[in-house]
Amino acid sequence: MISTAGTIATNWPAVRYSPLLLGLLAFAALGTTVLFWLGTVAYRRRRSTPYLLVVLALSALVVRTIVGLGTVLGVVPMGVHHLVEHGLDVLVAVVLLAAVYQGGSVRRPRDEPDSP
Repeated sequence: MISTAGTIATNWPAVRYSPLLLGLLAFAALGTTVLFWLGTVAYRRRRSTPYLLVVLALSALVVRTIVGLGTVLGVVPMGVHHLVEHGLDVLVAVVLLAAVYQGGSVRRPRDEPDSP
């Protein structure tokens, strides 16, 4: 389908309930959920802010996948889908940068000479 602006428009109803898309989203849901739980276990061992921030980023990825599944199944409108998913993209980026910042700097061993 060609839109009036001359660009190719997506026929979203034809994609809805696509077995391939549903399969990919189910695989993504499984993968992000496993990563979330692994991150949670790591946080419980370390109990540090950077690990907590990584768990927050991983939980945002789980929510993104759920929103994607909701969109494919017709529960989440496309406008809400874009708003939530792109908002979560920003959240993941900010939280991961905060985790890196909170992680501190790399320390050199004492026997390593100073660089010029």
